[in-house]
Amino acid sequence: MHRFAIATLLPLVLIALSAFHGGVCSVVALLGMTLVIAALDELVARANAGGAEREFPAADALSVVLALGQLALIVLLIRALPRAHLTGAEKLATFAAAGLYLGQVGNSNAHELIHRGGRWLHGLGVAAYVSVLFGHHASAHVLVHHVRVATRADPSTARAGEGLYRFVGRAWRGSFREGWRAEAERLTRIGRPLWRHPYGVYLGGAGLAVVLAVVLGGPAGLGWYLALAAFAQVQLLMSDYVQHYGLMRATGAQGRPVPVGPRHSWNSPHQMSSALMLNAPRHSDHHSHPARPYPALALPAPDMAPRLPRSLPVMACLALVPPLWRRVMDSRAAVWGARG
Repeated sequence: MHRFAIATLLPLVLIALSAFHGGVCSVVALLGMTLVIAALDELVARANAGGAEREFPAADALSVVLALGQLALIVLLIRALPRAHLTGAEKLATFAAAGLYLGQVGNSNAHELIHRGGRWLHGLGVAAYVSVLFGHHASAHVLVHHVRVATRADPSTARAGEGLYRFVGRAWRGSFREGWRAEAERLTRIGRPLWRHPYGVYLGGAGLAVVLAVVLGGPAGLGWYLALAAFAQVQLLMSDYVQHYGLMRATGAQGRPVPVGPRHSWNSPHQMSSALMLNAPRHSDHHSHPARPYPALALPAPDMAPRLPRSLPVMACLALVPPLWRRVMDSRAAVWGARG
């Protein structure tokens, strides 16, 4: 657990120092979330398997600390970024580092929490998503993505040849819409009234967050907050794009998709970004065992599940250039796609 704690908590401290003091702290915070992680991923030996079937009580404790730290960081940024104690360059560096942190660490941690069994932990995960105005993901991810992954019915599965920019808009709209429908069907099935729809919490929480941003930072604080939330949302969608690009389940004998298997998610053996993202790049094992805590997630063998040629954050950057992305990934996706 110490590897996860250092990788996730140290950047949080550096970004907070950047918001307070700027200067070299801003440079270190930004480099820590970008070049340092990328370099360490290449220098540190790749993981081969990992994971273990045992309990990890410290995993939930770290997730709670990270979620509370995320909420505190957002408040700090809304207060600090509009102020004059930071130069323009320091503000941009702090914003970029914080946005990367919310997108890579915050989203990964919220994802872990919504899969936990306890109501309090799940609620904290919902709060983390609501804090970046993406609360509906708590419903859409569990009720839609995990059920329909690697099919055309899943808004969060990128199709072969689909560019990132087209995917982002389609996935955001589709996950919001399908998450709403899935929750409405669930309420009908269990006999609860529609007014108890969780989207009321997501939208009401988002409205409250916007009001608090104005109170804490004025119009400028609200602007920074909305930009941070958008940055975090886009990174989550980029992760979905990379982790399922071009992988589709074959249709079985009864016209239904075959069961989800390791070959339906892209994985990464890079250890530093995996620690930063709470093993999110070990994505196949997560889809096979959604409730498995992140320290126990295993990395499938290369002949069992597809692996990205570079780390997940680096591949997300590559996806920003669709022609280059397709040159690197389409042939790889075709090989695994042929296996269904």
